[in-house]
Amino acid sequence: MSFRKKAIILICTAVALSFWFLLPKHLFNTPTSFVIESREGILLGASIAKDGQWRFPQSDSLPKKFKKCIVAFEDKRFYYHPGIDLLALSRAIRLNLKKGRVVSGGSTITMQTIRLATGSRRTFFNKTLEAIKALRLELRYSKEEILSLYASNAPFGTNVVGLDAAAWRYFGRRPEQLSWGEMAALAVLPNSPSMVHPGKKPEILLKKRNKLIDILAREQVLSAAEAKLAKLEPVPGKPFPLPQSSPHLLNLIRNDYNKNLIASTKVQTSVSYRLNKQVNDILLQHHSRLTANEVNNCAALILDVETGKAIAYAGNVYQPQNISFESYVDIIQAPRSPGSTLKPLLYAAMLNEGSILPNSLIPDIPTQIAGYQPNNYDLGYDGAVPASKALARSLNVPAVKMLQQYRYEKMHAFLKDLGISTLNNPPDFYGLSLILGGCETTMWELAGVYASMARVLNNYTTHTKYSNTDWRKPSYQQGSTIKSTLEEKNGKLSAASIYFTFQAMNEVMRPGEELLWRQFSSSQQIAWKTGTSFGFRDGWAIGVTPRYVVAVWAGNADGEGRPGLTGIDAAAPVMFDIFRLLPKSEGWFKVPLGELTEIGVCAESGFRASDLCTSPKKTAMPRSGLKAAVCSYHKLVHLDRTGQWQVSSDCEQPSLMTHKSWFVLPPAMEYYFKTKNYSYQTLPAFKPDCSDAGSYSNPMELIYPRNNAKIYVPLEIDGKRGQVIFNAAHRRTGEVIYWHLDNNYISSTRDLHQIALNPAPGNHTITLIDKEGNRLSQSFTILAKENI
Repeated sequence: MSFRKKAIILICTAVALSFWFLLPKHLFNTPTSFVIESREGILLGASIAKDGQWRFPQSDSLPKKFKKCIVAFEDKRFYYHPGIDLLALSRAIRLNLKKGRVVSGGSTITMQTIRLATGSRRTFFNKTLEAIKALRLELRYSKEEILSLYASNAPFGTNVVGLDAAAWRYFGRRPEQLSWGEMAALAVLPNSPSMVHPGKKPEILLKKRNKLIDILAREQVLSAAEAKLAKLEPVPGKPFPLPQSSPHLLNLIRNDYNKNLIASTKVQTSVSYRLNKQVNDILLQHHSRLTANEVNNCAALILDVETGKAIAYAGNVYQPQNISFESYVDIIQAPRSPGSTLKPLLYAAMLNEGSILPNSLIPDIPTQIAGYQPNNYDLGYDGAVPASKALARSLNVPAVKMLQQYRYEKMHAFLKDLGISTLNNPPDFYGLSLILGGCETTMWELAGVYASMARVLNNYTTHTKYSNTDWRKPSYQQGSTIKSTLEEKNGKLSAASIYFTFQAMNEVMRPGEELLWRQFSSSQQIAWKTGTSFGFRDGWAIGVTPRYVVAVWAGNADGEGRPGLTGIDAAAPVMFDIFRLLPKSEGWFKVPLGELTEIGVCAESGFRASDLCTSPKKTAMPRSGLKAAVCSYHKLVHLDRTGQWQVSSDCEQPSLMTHKSWFVLPPAMEYYFKTKNYSYQTLPAFKPDCSDAGSYSNPMELIYPRNNAKIYVPLEIDGKRGQVIFNAAHRRTGEVIYWHLDNNYISSTRDLHQIALNPAPGNHTITLIDKEGNRLSQSFTILAKENI
C-alpha cells in the first residue's frame, strides 16, 4: 500500500474518530433545580438552581401538545431531516440576502439543542460546527430524546429554563395540564425568550402565539373552533410562585443528593398531595392553640406500614415570615428527646426474651439506683403494677425497674440494632435514664421502628413466617421496591411480643382522660403512646394501626420548655385528628397463633404459676414465656385452727396447724399496693405467744433511702441545712419501729413510719428494730456541697 493511500486512510480514520467523539458524554452539565412531586405527579416544591435559574431536571416524556407546537413553529421537517434541513438553510440564505440582514437562521431543533449546550455565538464558523455536531447528535439520540433535551434546556424568559419550569412559573400547572393556547404561548418563547417579562411586550407574544395557532389550524392539528378558542386565552404575565407544600422534605432531598444518597435532583415522592395538605392544615389549626402557651413548632409524619413509605411529611408549621418561630427547622429529622416513647420497645424486648409475661408484676415504689431517682408523673406509687398496665399508664418507676432487669447496655445495643442511629455515646452515658428520654432520636427513625414492628406482625399472620426485609428504614421515594424472602425465625422481635405490646398500647386508660380517649377508640383501635421530655421540652404522640403509623411532635425548635407541654395535651389531639383523615383499618392486628403456647399463669402476680399459686390459669402466651420466672409471691403460711393467727412449731403442734398459700408482697411494695388494691389481704399477725423468728422474710423494709444511697441535702431559705425524710414499711399494722442513727436511739414510730433527720455530711448507718426484735440496718452517705 502506497504512502498516499495510508495517509488517506489515516486522515479518514482521524476524521471519523473526531466526528464520533465530537460530543461530550453528557451534553448538558448545567445545575438543575431540586424538584419534588407527590406520588400523583403534582409539584410539591422546588428550589432555584445554583446559577439562579429555574431549571427543572430533564423530563422522561413530553406532552403531545408541546411536540406538535414546537415542531410546527421551529422545525416542521424535524422528523425527516438528519439534523440539518438543507431546504430551510437555503430559504434562510435567500431571505437574509434579500433583506440585507439576518432575519432567519435556518437552524433545526437539533442545531438549536447543540447551541444551547455549547453557548456559542451566532457566527458562520459556529453555525457550520453546529451543523456537524447536529449530525452526530442525531446518531446518538432518537428524535424524541432530542426534543426532550431541547425542551428541558431551552430559555423561556427571565430566569426560567425548560418546559416544566415554564409551565409552573407562568401557568401554575404541569405541562400535561396546559391548553392549546397556553402551550402555544410557551412554544414560541424559546425563539425570543426576552418577550416574556412581567408587564413587558405582551402584544408581541400574543401575535406570535396566534401565528402558531394559525399554523396548527392549517395543518389540521386544531379545528377552526379550537383555534378560535385558543386565541381567546390570555398570554402569561407575572410568574406564579412555585408551590411550597413540603419545604422540609425538599430540603431533606437536597441534603441526601449532596450526600450521594440519591441520583437525581428531581424526585417523585411517596407523599399523597391531598393528605399532605390536610395534615399541614391540621397542624396550622392546632398551632394557634399551642402558641397560646408559647409552643411554636409542631410536626407530623405518616408512614404506610406495608411499604414503609412516607405518605405525609410535615416537618414543621411553615411560617417563614415569622423568624422567631424557626419554622425552617425540620423536626422530623432533628434529634430530640423521645420521652416515654421508647417504653414499648423495652416491653417488647423483655417479652421477646422471656424476662416477663405481659402482666407480670413490676415494683412501683420509691427507687434510687446509683444516685438516680426516677419519679412517676403524678409523683405517686402503686407498690406493684402489671407490666402491661405500667406501659399503658406510662409509669416511670416500673420502666426503670424493667430496664434495670434487662440492663441498659443491652437496651442501648438493641435500639441501635432496630435502626436508632442517634445514640452516639456509650451506654454508661445514658444509664437508666435511657428509657425515660435521656437520649435523642428522630421522628423519622422512631416512626420507622414502629412501622417495622407492625409490618413484622402483619406479614407473620399472613404467611406464618418472617420476611428478611421487614425491618427497614422509612423511605420517601415512590416506586422503589424491596425484594424479600421468608424465614422461620424472627430478626429482632417475635410477632407475639409485638402483638402483646400493641395490645398494651391499645389500653388507653389515662387518669382524668378515660372518657375522651374511649370515645375516640370506640371508632378505631389504635396502639398509641405519648411522651414528654424532661423540662417539658418535647411532647410526643405516636400511633400504630395495621395500615398506618402516625407520629406527632410539639414543642419549640430551640429547646425551650413550657409548663404543661406534654404529649397527652400538645401532641395527642393532633395525632387523633390525623387518624380521622385516614381510611379505617379492616379490624385489629391478627393474633399470631403460631407464636403462642398455653402457659399456666398466676392470676395475682402475672408470672408463671408455681405450685403455691391459688388461681392459676392456662393462657395463650408468647412461646418465649416458657423461660419466664415462676411466681415467687405466693408463700405457704402456717395458721392456727381458727385461721386468724400465724403460728410456728414453737407454739402450735403441727397436727393442729392449717396450711394456706398466701399472696405476699415485700413490705415496701405492700405498703403502697394495699392502698390501691382493697382486695389485697395482709398476712395475719403471729399468735401472741408465738415467735415469728422463723418467718420467711424481714417484716420491715426501708422505702427511702435505699441501701448505700448517696444523698445531697440542699440549704433551706434561711440558710440552714434541710432534713432527710426517712420512710419505712412494716408488714404488721400498728407495729412500733425504734429508729437508731449510728447506733444512737432517735425516736419511735407507729403505723406511719416516717421520721425527719438531719445527719452531718459523711457515711451513716440507719437501724430499725421492732418489738419482736426484728432488725434492719442500711448504710447511706450525706454528700457535702464540695463533693457534688
